[in-house]
Amino acid sequence: MILTCPACQTRYEADAAKFPPQGRDVRCARCGNTWRQAPPEPEPEVFFAPPVEPEPMPPSYQPEEPQADYYVQPPVRDEEPQYQEDAVQQPKAHSPWPRRLFLGAGWVVLAAAVLAIGFAAVVFRQQVVQVWPQSASLYTTLGMKVDAEGIRIGELRWRKATEGGQLVGTVTGSLTNVSDRELPVPQLRVGLIGREKREIYHWTFAPNVMTLRPGQTTRFENRLSSPPVGARDLEVRFAKAGE
Repeated sequence: MILTCPACQTRYEADAAKFPPQGRDVRCARCGNTWRQAPPEPEPEVFFAPPVEPEPMPPSYQPEEPQADYYVQPPVRDEEPQYQEDAVQQPKAHSPWPRRLFLGAGWVVLAAAVLAIGFAAVVFRQQVVQVWPQSASLYTTLGMKVDAEGIRIGELRWRKATEGGQLVGTVTGSLTNVSDRELPVPQLRVGLIGREKREIYHWTFAPNVMTLRPGQTTRFENRLSSPPVGARDLEVRFAKAGE
């Protein structure tokens, strides 16, 4: 039999044999309410009539399934408290701007350092060449004039004249010590350039001084008898070993 609490309407399934004709007290397990429950009414006698053949139905007819009521005894238990998981605090996303500013400042410092080194290499190229002579070719390639020996050759002039019926070529110029120490003066090499910008003749000679003090300047002059007729220009530099 099915019992229903008159207070909370909770239904229970109970054994009808446990209820005498005078009834008995029942207590609701959910709300604690107590009431007098009478026994169930006796079931009436059922007389079965002879079966009646059902009328044939159309093929498309489908009989409806009978619906039955089901009563399930609810669980008697205390309701469990609902727990809400603590929200995991996500770390705050850091702004990318400080890192970008730091990288930008680093690039600015690096660019400034490169510019400072380049400026010093140009302004103090003479001192660089004195410490590292191999750099002279690099400066020459870049179109910067340097003096690998620490002595500057300048004021060059080439002229030809006839003396005693013979053609004589004369080269003149100056030598200046641009370093901060006294330097020996090496031999000079003179090359004559022809029409096609190619050297057609050269010779070497020693200037009239052996050394130059810092900042000192001296002039030189050298003559060549019967120079090549096709000479149009000249190149003067310090002679290398074996020239």
